[in-house]
Amino acid sequence: MATPSTGRTATAWRRDLHAHPEVGFTEFRTASRVAGRLADLGWDIRTGTAALDPGARLGVPDDEALDRAFTAAAGDTDRAGDDRFLPPMRGGRTAVVATLDIGRPGRHVALRADMDALPIVESTAAGHVPHEQGFRSTREGEMHACGHDGHVGMAIELAERLSADPPDGRVTILLQPAEEGGRGAAAMVPAGVVDDVDVLLAAHLGIGLESRTVAAAVDGLLANTKLRAIFHGRAAHAAMAPHEGRSALLAAAAATLAVHTMPPFPGHETRVAVGALHGGTVSNIVPDRATMLLETRADEGEVNEEIEARVRAALEGAAATYGGTVEIERTGAVTTATGDPEIATAVAAAARATGLDVVTPTAELGVASDDATAFMRRVQSRGGRATYLAVGSDLAGPHHTPGFDLDESVLGPGVDLLERAVRDLMA
Repeated sequence: MATPSTGRTATAWRRDLHAHPEVGFTEFRTASRVAGRLADLGWDIRTGTAALDPGARLGVPDDEALDRAFTAAAGDTDRAGDDRFLPPMRGGRTAVVATLDIGRPGRHVALRADMDALPIVESTAAGHVPHEQGFRSTREGEMHACGHDGHVGMAIELAERLSADPPDGRVTILLQPAEEGGRGAAAMVPAGVVDDVDVLLAAHLGIGLESRTVAAAVDGLLANTKLRAIFHGRAAHAAMAPHEGRSALLAAAAATLAVHTMPPFPGHETRVAVGALHGGTVSNIVPDRATMLLETRADEGEVNEEIEARVRAALEGAAATYGGTVEIERTGAVTTATGDPEIATAVAAAARATGLDVVTPTAELGVASDDATAFMRRVQSRGGRATYLAVGSDLAGPHHTPGFDLDESVLGPGVDLLERAVRDLMA
């Protein structure tokens, strides 16, 4: 293994991506630039339908949003992507699969790195480092608030180091779109991108762990379902003829309360959450339409399915009570997965060898969800092994909030850990 990483490459890429965030299935600039860099390093690149199944995607943005994002990435500014790889990505086909294989026999090890940002307005408060140092989001309303920019930065620096001293066997980096909402991995699995993988690693920064610590196996990830519910009613004058109206907004509000007052599921860790509710136009019109975004989570897939069924019944009941109807669409889905102890042991050994402390996963990690579980289950179902690991980072603000920011000093040690783990697992 080379001398310890300074993390300069990972940090530079992280800051560039942080300034140019892209939400799920619109990661045209990110994906094409990463594909270009890895291609220049000698990695074999698969994009478009070779990297994901378009028909297996959930929660895809509408055509107008996709075209707008693609056009921005195809421009001549600093927002531009790599023209060599942009065309097959059009329409939200933004997955990238990069493989290094110099022809010597050995294991096939894959690493997942997610690329998407979140629909959040980033902070401009004093002390927020990205704002003060000039790499705050340039796309108002989109922000890397979960660390995916750091994941990609580490993956690129790892690729540079492996290219300089290729190991026996094959290494694949899965640059995954749309992790937020649980959509990207489920679309890549049917394309067969992990069908011949012997070992899969999925790493995440932060999530409640302190800098310079590592959790080598995180098995508490919850199953998760995302739903979009569109309530339909009947418009009417709110003062002159309220009896003629059927308020979709009242139905949605009643449904919100019904979802959040559902009884607990005994013996299981569960969550429900309504994250957005929009309806109506002005104060004197009975709203004829309202849109709700919500989710369910549980520590077992079957339990999550039962909670989802109860939530759907609550939405339909509220709609009927107010004389309307509701359309319910599943926009994302994540299952659970359990890591393999021998792979976790190898990761822990690699962490210690690079000077990091191995710790027990935090309670916060136990209620998170990540669609890397789809990759894990696919690899394991075909005889391979996998683990989900967390690389600690002190955070300036919690995940999924406007003030989120990473401790960039952990990126170099993170690269060292991943390189050591990959080489050890391929040996």
